[in-house]
Amino acid sequence: MATDGTKVLIKTVIGEERAILDGWLGLLKADGSLGSGRIREAELQTQAKSVLSQFRDALGSGGTDAGAGAYGTLRDTLADISRSRAIQGFTPTDTANFVLSLKEPIFDALSRVSGQDASQVAAGTWSASTVLDQLGLHTMEVFLQSREEVIGRQGEEIAELSTPVVRLWDGILALPLIGTLDSARTGVVMENLLQAIVDEEAEIAIIDITGVPTVDTLVAQHLLKAIAAARLMGADCIVSGIRPQIAQTMVHLGVELNVVSKATLADAFALALRRTGRVVVRKAPAAADDARR
Repeated sequence: MATDGTKVLIKTVIGEERAILDGWLGLLKADGSLGSGRIREAELQTQAKSVLSQFRDALGSGGTDAGAGAYGTLRDTLADISRSRAIQGFTPTDTANFVLSLKEPIFDALSRVSGQDASQVAAGTWSASTVLDQLGLHTMEVFLQSREEVIGRQGEEIAELSTPVVRLWDGILALPLIGTLDSARTGVVMENLLQAIVDEEAEIAIIDITGVPTVDTLVAQHLLKAIAAARLMGADCIVSGIRPQIAQTMVHLGVELNVVSKATLADAFALALRRTGRVVVRKAPAAADDARR
């Protein structure tokens, strides 16, 4: 008759829980997580003790099917641990090893409990590997999803920081763009620009694309959206920073911005001043300054 590996595993985990926990903690401490300073020893002990206790209870009710309802609490605990480790800067290997390193102390405990019965050791080892591999995959899925969310939030923050609207003069704003424009970033650009137009009661907005590496039809469409939105708010737009290579590319592609453009931000600013009825003149040095010279 075939040996029931689940029963062997349950018996082993219940009878050797303290020894399994000590062996597991020893492996977790040895992997360098504590040395990195990302987690304290007390927190690591609490996590390991909680996970092993929930694993023991889930085994008794749900067997080795980690997707069963009996494992719901354990899956939630592992998900919380994975999310916290994603934020704390743990590597995927560190996170996966938190669960998978539990195999070794359980295998050792199986050998102690089953003694010379090789069939029991093999059956228990297979059952332990099956359920712990499933839990390890669940841990990694949550970790990777959390990392993607963190990266996404950082990308949004960088996009907001990389699209500052600068007040050059009363009623004149400048929006220096750096990097590639895409749909998501265009939305941030328009939001920042429109809000600045309202706050500053701007008449002219200069969109400087000196830092944009290439301008193709898609980038041109995004620029036109920002320009159209600014015009709806009552501000005229000037595009500056179109380099010779970009100008040639736009001509070859047949891209029409339908907006006044200047080669440099300085030229665009001078035009904006003239449009608003301002003139910049060089002031003669004062007599006192001449005397000091």
